[in-house]
Amino acid sequence: MIGVLKMLEPVKPVTIPIKGSDFSFPVRRIWCVGRNFAEHAREMGHDPKREPPFFFSKPADAVVVGGGELMFPIATENLHHEVELAVAIGGPGLAVSANEAESLIYGYAVALDMTRRDLQDEAKHLARPWAMAKGFDQSCPISEIVPVSSLGALDRGRIELKVNGDLRQAGDLSQMIWSTSECLSVLSNYVELRAGDLLLTGTPSGVGRVLPGDDLKAQIEGVGELRVRYARRENGSRLAREGL
Repeated sequence: MIGVLKMLEPVKPVTIPIKGSDFSFPVRRIWCVGRNFAEHAREMGHDPKREPPFFFSKPADAVVVGGGELMFPIATENLHHEVELAVAIGGPGLAVSANEAESLIYGYAVALDMTRRDLQDEAKHLARPWAMAKGFDQSCPISEIVPVSSLGALDRGRIELKVNGDLRQAGDLSQMIWSTSECLSVLSNYVELRAGDLLLTGTPSGVGRVLPGDDLKAQIEGVGELRVRYARRENGSRLAREGL
């Protein structure tokens, strides 16, 4: 076993380019806020009351820097798009207030929380975790990071997503039920935030199905844009091929 381990190549850290810099942001963990826009909560069949935010995660290697052409995911017949503001954390924070959390923000990016909705619906029905619905390979395309030093605090701005040129999602960051700093404050009471963490802050209404061949264009005012195209995958998973 030791001999086999010596043959393994070191895992390269996942990094995201920083706009206007030669440096990159090393991704440590990815946290996501669920149902943080009222209309999206309603379209998913939930009451959008201001209950405490809840979180789920994606692995760091789910990141696809800059988007581009991706293979359609395996093990799903119902892939959904969710455009989100990503917040990059630049320092440690444990049990911090919303005001203190503001100082932890290093920058912002445009992200897609791609979701295997059929797997998520099944997990909800069976009261199981969402891990396979949210944390699959290439499930987090993301743009370069814009430092907060050049952008300032981001509490409003248009957020939208188009599929093949048709507008699917549109909203404003000011419509978030919980602000970015409030989300970070709550999250810091569950885990210690560290430099390299990312927080995806929720999606507006209009989430929908993505098919092979679709072109996605996500934009957030002041932050930038992200483009993704899904190519058809010739070979699916063994479970799908065998009808299991």
